Amino acid sequence: MTIPAFLPGDIELRVSREPVPYREALDSMTARNAAIAAGEARELVWLLEHPPVYTAGTSAALAELLDPRFEVVEAGRGGRYTYHGPGQRVCYVLLDLKRRARDARGFVHALEGWVIDTLRDFGVDSFRSEGRIGIWTRDIDGNAAKIGAIGVRIRKWVTMHGFAVNIRPDLSHFSGIVPCGIEEFGVTSLARLGIAADFAGWDEALIARADSFLGALERPCPSETV
Repeated sequence: MTIPAFLPGDIELRVSREPVPYREALDSMTARNAAIAAGEARELVWLLEHPPVYTAGTSAALAELLDPRFEVVEAGRGGRYTYHGPGQRVCYVLLDLKRRARDARGFVHALEGWVIDTLRDFGVDSFRSEGRIGIWTRDIDGNAAKIGAIGVRIRKWVTMHGFAVNIRPDLSHFSGIVPCGIEEFGVTSLARLGIAADFAGWDEALIARADSFLGALERPCPSETV
């Protein structure tokens, strides 16, 4: 697959081939967010992978950090603790909502829809769940499990952070935290569900649905739960 340099609307598409340390990515995102807000840079969608790290959102509770075996970084996004690491595809989305609907809830809803539609292309039926942030599916035992995490921040109506989807991570790494503060449900991945996928295949499917995602940002958020 040839990765395009830009998405519709002259949005830069960046694909990092090597893992990017989380702090480095956060600094880069923060600078780019400010440059977009100032009209000095293009919007950006960034696909990447991180070395193992636990990140703390603005609602993170220390009691939910069970075993800090990896670096812990204050992320500045919404939400609680989450894990990033090898085998997980991260997508950071830096868009200027002043050019679209100024609707934070609608932006999150559109991100969720982008992931859900892409997972469907891999034969995975995933869904939103009331009161539980993220993307959910049925695990191999039939119980609900999280397959994708969502966390965003909006500064001067420019977005940053985004989502992470479990392609083939070491799921034992999630045991060092209470993922997103939800104890009663587990996490899963495409690999655990028996689906052989790699980053190239995921990226191709995701990019193919970028038009639908961007189109959703032009419309009011549906009344269903985000």
